[in-house]
Amino acid sequence: MAQDIPPAAEQQLENLTETSETETEDDSYLQQLEQFRKDPVDINTAGEAELIELQILSSVQVQKLLSYRRLLGKLVDIYELQAIPSWDLVTIHRLLPFITISPALSGKDDIAHRLRSGGHVILLRMSQVLERSKGFIESKYPGSPQKVFFRYRYAYKNLLQFGILGDKDAGERFFKGAQNKGFDFYSFHLFAKKLGIIQALAIGDFTVNLGQGLIQWQGLAFNKNADLASIKRQSPTLRPYNSAGEYNFHRGLGITLKKRRVETTVFASLRKLNANTVDDTISHESIVSSFLLSGNNRTAAELADRHTLQQMTLGGNIKYNAGKWHAGINGIYYNFSKAIGKPDEPYDFYAMSGKTWYNASIDYSYTFRNLHFFGEAAIDKDPDRAFINGLLLSADPRVDVSFLYRSIGKGYRALNANSFTENSSPANEKGFYMGISIRPTAAWRIDAYSDIYKFPWLKYRVDAPSYGKDFLVQLSYTPNKQVEIYARYRNETKQLDQGAGITNYLARVRHRNLRVQLNYTFNRSLSLRNREELAIYKLEGNDTGKGFLSFFDFLYRPLLKPYSGILRLQYFETGGYDARIYAYENDVLYGYSIPAFYDKGYRYYLTLNYDMTKKFSAWFRWAQTIYYDKDRIGSGFDEIRGSRRSEIKLQVRYIF
Repeated sequence: MAQDIPPAAEQQLENLTETSETETEDDSYLQQLEQFRKDPVDINTAGEAELIELQILSSVQVQKLLSYRRLLGKLVDIYELQAIPSWDLVTIHRLLPFITISPALSGKDDIAHRLRSGGHVILLRMSQVLERSKGFIESKYPGSPQKVFFRYRYAYKNLLQFGILGDKDAGERFFKGAQNKGFDFYSFHLFAKKLGIIQALAIGDFTVNLGQGLIQWQGLAFNKNADLASIKRQSPTLRPYNSAGEYNFHRGLGITLKKRRVETTVFASLRKLNANTVDDTISHESIVSSFLLSGNNRTAAELADRHTLQQMTLGGNIKYNAGKWHAGINGIYYNFSKAIGKPDEPYDFYAMSGKTWYNASIDYSYTFRNLHFFGEAAIDKDPDRAFINGLLLSADPRVDVSFLYRSIGKGYRALNANSFTENSSPANEKGFYMGISIRPTAAWRIDAYSDIYKFPWLKYRVDAPSYGKDFLVQLSYTPNKQVEIYARYRNETKQLDQGAGITNYLARVRHRNLRVQLNYTFNRSLSLRNREELAIYKLEGNDTGKGFLSFFDFLYRPLLKPYSGILRLQYFETGGYDARIYAYENDVLYGYSIPAFYDKGYRYYLTLNYDMTKKFSAWFRWAQTIYYDKDRIGSGFDEIRGSRRSEIKLQVRYIF
């Protein structure tokens, strides 16, 4: 049915979408969870890299498990996990679906065996908004209103995978015009692991993650939330890419080699990107004014910007891993077919420009008893500097603490960076974060953080250096396997432009959110989920905007039956977009959505799954939002006339 993910991950995805104000099409995280369910990690043989890939354990917990195995040997039962220092029941319960404890199995794992002993999966998904938008009514979108996604994937455990996918967005043509080859976007990948000295081999499309994300991080990464471990970026350097997003990946070749304690990665990529260009009247050259990230190629203007920029990327790292500590050197170089132009806006004074760009960094981590230090120092082409340093501390079996300081120069820029910052990318920021997690009893948990930051230079809609602060406290109560309740309060204050012309000044804007959520399991087949959330938005000198959201989820999953389903009923009411509220929605397998709700209305959706055979499964999803006192939804060519927006989605999967 709809894919289950840990509740903490739902909150992380909501926070990520709220920060970026856009939903990602990268479903690699969900694919990875599903693969680990199918082929669980053997907790007795897994190394540090495999344990980190689970994205559940902190670095302290990983080191404690490795030390436990070295001292006492392999675990004999899953219940023995409770004896590992720094491991708590919440972490263990989150891990259980993805790990196993099994005796060593004899058998060969050579290439031939991997190629014939894995599984093939074909997935086809079609979705459509039923109401016609302005782009279709005025014939600005020449293609059909259906969004179509196709993926073929072969996988053998977590050691070999390859596949191809195609994606067509709504409004794009299919086997016609500019899309005469079918799908508007194609992606191919081949990824192998543990081939002797070769730790990872990537051919086709792949992502690269370096250090703590100051110079390069293309995988899914979370920022501030109740999970303390998420302040540290953790991932293998190379990861396969086979998602529908058309921007944040490399296309070419990458390889990771490991000899004893030294690990070396090199990669090369050549891609064509969508970009807006303007003619420079002085140099008589075409200058790139902006990168286009949406991947939409519908209108004549969008098609004119398609593949107008060629990007070559070279990079890599070398890492020395001594068990409890590591040190690495990272570098990345870009060459563009056209020069990147610097925008005229004052806040973009330090934007990258020219036909080339590069970044370099060193990163480290060190574990001493219950302390784990980590960090990265980076420079860019100009050169401007950036630093990030953190500490994870297991102060007590029931208390964890985290600290993180970042100092990123106002002129520092990196193209595909994603580190732990308030900004969507590391630039123009200094800040200090502190978090704590307390588990006074098995049923109770308290998570809290504070983050104080400042921006030395201007930002979009902030015409002077500014500052901000962010606080969160979350109380969770899990008395038994049937009931889970959490209450969360968040308070964030920033500065924003107020006024106009010569009277413009910075005013404080304050966001406050209060959320209470209940998850209740009636029996093995039926569960209920209820959330109540209040949002308050206050811009100094203006009226207060308030928002409210309430939903009920009914999850029906009968044992030993081929069908299941989820129904949500939701009401929302806010004083406008500034008081918007985000809510995670279950979707078809490998899918999820996190819409922003504002104004006043109802929403409901129904997701059904039916496994016709062990090999063939089908999903159906219907979702509709109904607004009060509204005769327009959306903006631009995506504007819908009326008060309703309805979406239907169909998906089938065949395994062989």
